[in-house]
Amino acid sequence: MTVSERAETPDADASPEEPSLWRNRDFLRFLAGQFVTNAGDSLYTVAVLWLVFELSGSTFLTGIANAVLLLPWLLQILAGPIVDRLPLRPVLVGSQVVQGVAVLVLPLAAATGNLSVGVIFAVIPVLMLATLPMAPMEATLVPRIVPETRLSRANSALATVTLGLDMIFDALGGAFIAVFGATTLFLLDSATFGVAALLFAGIAVSGGDGAAGSGGTADEDGGESLRAAVDSYVDDLRAGVETLRGSAFVDLVAMTAVANLATGVTLAILPAFGDALGGPALYGLMLGALGIGRLVGSLVAPALEGLAYGRLKPVMHTLGACCWLGSAYAPSPAFTVVLFGLAWVPAGADGVLTQTLNQTVFPVDRLGRVSAVKGTASGATLPLGSLAGGVVAELLGTTTTMALAAFGFGFTGLYFLVSPRLRRLPAVADADAAAFGVTVPED
Repeated sequence: MTVSERAETPDADASPEEPSLWRNRDFLRFLAGQFVTNAGDSLYTVAVLWLVFELSGSTFLTGIANAVLLLPWLLQILAGPIVDRLPLRPVLVGSQVVQGVAVLVLPLAAATGNLSVGVIFAVIPVLMLATLPMAPMEATLVPRIVPETRLSRANSALATVTLGLDMIFDALGGAFIAVFGATTLFLLDSATFGVAALLFAGIAVSGGDGAAGSGGTADEDGGESLRAAVDSYVDDLRAGVETLRGSAFVDLVAMTAVANLATGVTLAILPAFGDALGGPALYGLMLGALGIGRLVGSLVAPALEGLAYGRLKPVMHTLGACCWLGSAYAPSPAFTVVLFGLAWVPAGADGVLTQTLNQTVFPVDRLGRVSAVKGTASGATLPLGSLAGGVVAELLGTTTTMALAAFGFGFTGLYFLVSPRLRRLPAVADADAAAFGVTVPED
């Protein structure tokens, strides 16, 4: 049975050994925890960026703030090898507690009359560091609580829930700011992280809380210390790089890096762009449209697993680029919001397909390292894009900068045109290591 067939019938072949995904209590706890913590991330991102723009009126400072919030994409290369060895549950819970405490600093500063751009910039790095382990943690945890036959559906469910929540809370965040103010929003935000911490605390990871390193669990290795994990992270990263070397994923990562550069540009200027359209509510709607587009894409992703990936990806991203360009010059705010949302449908679908490819093609004990290397290589351009977007918008204006950012998605279509190897990539349902040129060297 292919991955696609398994994804379409998640309950038909359920057995006591492999129960239905929706009867997997650990997955449901993780799903709910991701749902709630993404609410917190969405709320504080909307509020922080709006506050920086409102207090300073500068796209440059907004770009710097967004760049710092996006640094986890750049620093994953440090987090991945450590996540492969750290006890997963305490790290999940601890990250939520730190974020919940940090966001309370801002309403306290506002209540005492001390809220400023400087205070916001002091809190942002704490929030950034607390979110750092989350991306490699998900890649490592999901295969350990979900059977292989359920991975595609699990990834789609996670993307659907988290992106759907992004959509709702991005839009509501903008509306909430318009009515109650940004600082009040942080009080609600803190509660979401407390709920997420409780949900993550109930997850039972197979083999205990220790994460697998190269060749076994932490218990089997006699309880490897954190210092030993840090000392050996260079070797682990080398293993991740060697796993990717020469494969089609090198080209795919390069394309994602360009798309993320454009995403960083857009996120930096979106408060100013939304303000010009109609204020914080429109800013929230633009973020909500982005979430809706990604949500729709994640929902349809399992149905696309049977299509040739080498043909599907360039078509999707070219259409997304056209919608993005149209949104920059649309004749009304409503058209702008709709077209901007449609531009993100391909990205939502591709995110689920890519995660499934990772978990299908790469060995489980290398997922944290491979995901960290890929995430860092492709995501490093997110903060760079935010910095560049803030500067370019100051020089050329937000509308022109939005239009230029559309090329980030269009680049994928052009890249595939000149790469016969990529055009021949098979469907995700038929993917294996050989089809994508992946060879796994021995540790």
